[in-house]
Amino acid sequence: MLVIDAHLDLSWSALNWNRDLTQDVDSIRGLEAGMEQRGRGANTVSLPAMREGEVAICLATLLARANPKGKSPLLDFRNQTIASAMARGQLAYYRLLEQQGHLRRLDDWRSMRMHFGKWQSSARSEAPLGYILSMEGADPIQSPDDLQNWWNDGLRTLGLAHYGPSTYAHGTASTGGLTQQGVELVRSMDELGMVLDATHLAEESFWQALELFRGSVIASHNNCRQLVPGDRQFSDEQVRALIERDAVIGAAFDNWMLYPGWEAGRTSNSVVSLENVIDHIDHVCQLAGNTRHAAIGSDLDGGFGREQSPGDLNTIADLQKIPPLLKKRGYADSDVEAIMHGNWLRVFREAWG
Repeated sequence: MLVIDAHLDLSWSALNWNRDLTQDVDSIRGLEAGMEQRGRGANTVSLPAMREGEVAICLATLLARANPKGKSPLLDFRNQTIASAMARGQLAYYRLLEQQGHLRRLDDWRSMRMHFGKWQSSARSEAPLGYILSMEGADPIQSPDDLQNWWNDGLRTLGLAHYGPSTYAHGTASTGGLTQQGVELVRSMDELGMVLDATHLAEESFWQALELFRGSVIASHNNCRQLVPGDRQFSDEQVRALIERDAVIGAAFDNWMLYPGWEAGRTSNSVVSLENVIDHIDHVCQLAGNTRHAAIGSDLDGGFGREQSPGDLNTIADLQKIPPLLKKRGYADSDVEAIMHGNWLRVFREAWG
């Protein structure tokens, strides 16, 4: 079944982890064998694996934080200028993959509809992988006036913050609302027709952004706090607010978001399975009373590998295990199709219509 995955850090993985994503997963693992960094030799994502898993479209991110006190050399940069330059490099990577025929950027509903239609036909083997350009944390945008430049370069979805405070909002593991620049950025997003990604927003920022923003909202990769406590997950109140905005929430596959008390480097991935992902999808569906708002946003290889992914997932191709698990829970074929791709198609049709 065709898949739309709403969150893959492809360029970040390629450039910051020095991975050739045009190779198969086993080849990348072999090149990283013996590396000590957590996640090395355990990646799950490559372009061939995406094709094997029928991931016809993904939201592909740009990710660079302006955080002078940050301790992650792969994420944190001294100022916005450096963060912007890093994100520009990630954008260049996607453009090169497009030139080589691996990817196709989707900027509007016409291009998305035509691309998905080709993947539904017998010509899918000739079709590149489709991607919608997204930014996880808005620090690379130098000012609200700079947003137009990013729009011209293809940026279509934007999350205001990642972890901690950003230039524009407060993110996971921090508290606070939007900055004045954040308020201005949200207004600029509205004017351009950009989609707001509510993922990672601290609660005050979340509620303020939803109140100010009038356009289409998504949560590309977010799970449910009712099942796994913590501010990285959404409360039921937040999920209901997104449902009221007709948003779609992509379930993430990161084990610490799937299993209460998970500890990186200590808890075995054998205690987590794709059934845990289904639990979060099902919780969103139960709150909504339908399947209109649940989807996939795997975040696979977002700084972790198999060691922090469900134990029964080897590569992203195993997204194909999700449909039978949903059917086992009683979901009809039409509902499964909505969760695997139909809901993302709808939300972008509405955003770009």
